[in-house]
Amino acid sequence: MIVIAILAIPFIFYFVQRPDYGAMRSDQFARIYDRNVSMLEAQQYVRLLNLAQALGMSDFVGTMTAGAGIDQNQVGVQFIVSLLVLRHEADRLGVRPDASEIADVVRKLPAFQGDSGFDINKFNDLVQNGLAPLGLSEEHIEQLVRDQISLNEIQRLLAAGVSLPKNELDENFQRGYDKFYVSVIRFHSVDFEKDITINDEDAQKYYDAHKAELKTDEKRKVEFVQLTLTEEEKKLAGKERIEALQKLADRATDFTQALLQKDADFKQAAAKFQLSLHETGEFTATEPDPQLKIDPQLGAAAFKLSAQEPNSDPVQVADGFYILRLTGTTEARSLTLEEAKPKIVDALKKTRSRELMSTKATELVQQLRESKKSGQPLEAAIQKTGVKPEKLPPLYLMEEEPAKDQEKQPKNETPELIALKNAVALLNPGDVTDFLPSNVDGFIAVLEKREPLVDATADEKKAAFAKRILDNKERIVVVEWLRDRQQAAGLEFKKG
Repeated sequence: MIVIAILAIPFIFYFVQRPDYGAMRSDQFARIYDRNVSMLEAQQYVRLLNLAQALGMSDFVGTMTAGAGIDQNQVGVQFIVSLLVLRHEADRLGVRPDASEIADVVRKLPAFQGDSGFDINKFNDLVQNGLAPLGLSEEHIEQLVRDQISLNEIQRLLAAGVSLPKNELDENFQRGYDKFYVSVIRFHSVDFEKDITINDEDAQKYYDAHKAELKTDEKRKVEFVQLTLTEEEKKLAGKERIEALQKLADRATDFTQALLQKDADFKQAAAKFQLSLHETGEFTATEPDPQLKIDPQLGAAAFKLSAQEPNSDPVQVADGFYILRLTGTTEARSLTLEEAKPKIVDALKKTRSRELMSTKATELVQQLRESKKSGQPLEAAIQKTGVKPEKLPPLYLMEEEPAKDQEKQPKNETPELIALKNAVALLNPGDVTDFLPSNVDGFIAVLEKREPLVDATADEKKAAFAKRILDNKERIVVVEWLRDRQQAAGLEFKKG
């Protein structure tokens, strides 16, 4: 592994001061270290994730969310669990950063840097204008920095046995800094799909084999109450907005607690709390009722409800809270052959076009490889096949780090480019990759030539490269440690 990719996904939760989590019973997120973690407490940790990203703590976030992929829910869950484990283990190991360490790291956070280093105006602006609307304070910055220092100290202890053999360094450095000249030959599924015909026999066979999967969408109906800011309150900012949201949070908690009482009735509870009761029509998971489109969490929450647990936890939106109750479910039913036919035809065409595309590409790969063996020039071999290659700009597996006086721009490489780099990394000039799918299309790549690094600063780059590899190895060690300690923590998720 040369680089650990870090994907920062923003989470914005407008919440308020910490409630009494111990009193919460209806909204459990998980159980860990023999204690319950409520959904409200979990949301507090997710807000810390959002703050860490805003502060530029990318290495910390990357380590704490390693392995979560790109799904924002998984990233949030992984951060919550890692933070709970880290704080528990840091306390157990006696890792306690002092105030001077924390202050020094705060001054170096990317979000607070100006032309000449730490910019107090940027710090004050974030504290006064950025934290308050999220229900956070300066104390939460210090908490995150303390967590980062603790993680770094534990990583230092774990990394005592990590090493980088010279042959491994030399091989990876050369591979990383060579310049690759690549041509790609693209294949488009629509070029194959247009000539494909699906007859009734094909459709029947597919229907018989996939009947259990060919169903209508499940539909739901819910009634709900909403506790939201008034139009005037929506204009509030800072502490005043937080206080208004806190009052709504308290009422939402009281409402859900009332629903836990024996024989509690949703409509009666709404009347008792003087809340208007709203009802939706039937809707699907992919197309929520218009009343719920204010926030995607609402539709998702509706499909987590069941006859056994018909009432939702408070669902937080930008200006307040919703509580939902399931009132009706239309189960998914099997489609008839005629109803399913459009889906069947589309699926079969896509499948067969991919098969034809893959077969054609594989034949071309074999043809080009045979031409190379016979000593035929690469360009002539490609021209003989009748395809039109696309020459790409020179590629590097490792991108140059910007100079200190240059602004570092985020590098967003597409999955196709990442797959391409991985495929050509070990090739020799004239070699051809296997067929590489890319969404519904695909391509093969031909390495025309590769040039080794010729640079007066190669030794400096190699030293920096070695440090990066060691850093990544150390991070892998601490990620594995976090996973191991998570298993020992007795983690158990509640309600999915």
